[in-house]
Amino acid sequence: MATRWGIISAGKISHDFVSALRTLPADEHQLVAVAARDLKSAQEFARIHGIPKAYGSYEELARDPNVEVVYVGTIHPHHLSAAKLVLSHGKHVLVEKPLTLNLKGTQELIAISRSHNLFLMEALWSRFLPSYDFVMNAIKTGVIGQVYHVEVNFGMQIGEVDRVARKELGGGTLVDIGIYALNVVLMAFGGEQPLDVKAVGHLNQHGVDESVSAVFKYSDGRTATIATSARVKLPCEAHIVGTKGTIKIPFPFWCADKVYLNDVKYEFDFPPAAEVCNFWNSSGLRYEAVEVRRCLTSGRTESEVMPHEASRGLARLMDEIKRQVGVKYDVDE
Repeated sequence: MATRWGIISAGKISHDFVSALRTLPADEHQLVAVAARDLKSAQEFARIHGIPKAYGSYEELARDPNVEVVYVGTIHPHHLSAAKLVLSHGKHVLVEKPLTLNLKGTQELIAISRSHNLFLMEALWSRFLPSYDFVMNAIKTGVIGQVYHVEVNFGMQIGEVDRVARKELGGGTLVDIGIYALNVVLMAFGGEQPLDVKAVGHLNQHGVDESVSAVFKYSDGRTATIATSARVKLPCEAHIVGTKGTIKIPFPFWCADKVYLNDVKYEFDFPPAAEVCNFWNSSGLRYEAVEVRRCLTSGRTESEVMPHEASRGLARLMDEIKRQVGVKYDVDE
């Protein structure tokens, strides 16, 4: 039986996710309904993607008995409330990154999903890409030896984009793009939390970070650094350095189509998406949908690739960096 999807929010990332989902076999993934706060937006989204039902409220979609799992693609501050709504109606949920805006919200969602025995996963798509599977296999099999340093940067001239600039929209470079850099660090160190974090940054006029630089100290001489910027384009690369070699994930590292392992290039092609997408290599969003189906068909409520503890770890680090830089969302009160 096909996994029956509902989509909350008819925005850009939802469009890309559905465009990727439609590249998967129809007997495995079925689009059932889409909901937006504006019914006309939902209806237009449904028309473009051939979705049979369009709703003008999230509540209506959550009540739809034919929907099995919901993808939440709202702006960051609405992730928590939308996911709670979905879970309260007995639906499994895939929530676009960041899962919530802080550790408290992340803990709450995880607790709710577990109490209802429902699947919950943060849609941090990098983790599911073939390129990242290759990177993690190289680390786990010891090809580069023990990892001692990780360096990642992500910067784009996106300071005027509302979702990045405005606090009420959950703005800031850390939660929007920095999470990808933190994800590489966490993956490279097997989910281990650092012993110490030092972070600095600049805030914009709305009180969210337009740049962040952070250093992480681990045991046994291991370190990591990340940098983000909304003012300039950084190289957007990741470097994982071990005792026997180096992995370089070049631009765009968060949706990599190539990896250099000890200077040897390995390529990973992305299939074409069903529609023209808004973001780089968005057809790769299909791999997180494949993981959701794999988990649901095997009765799992948590992914081993993106476990709840990974979401907790990311939220914990982001909370500490925000605290040091001086970013405080309304939910952090």
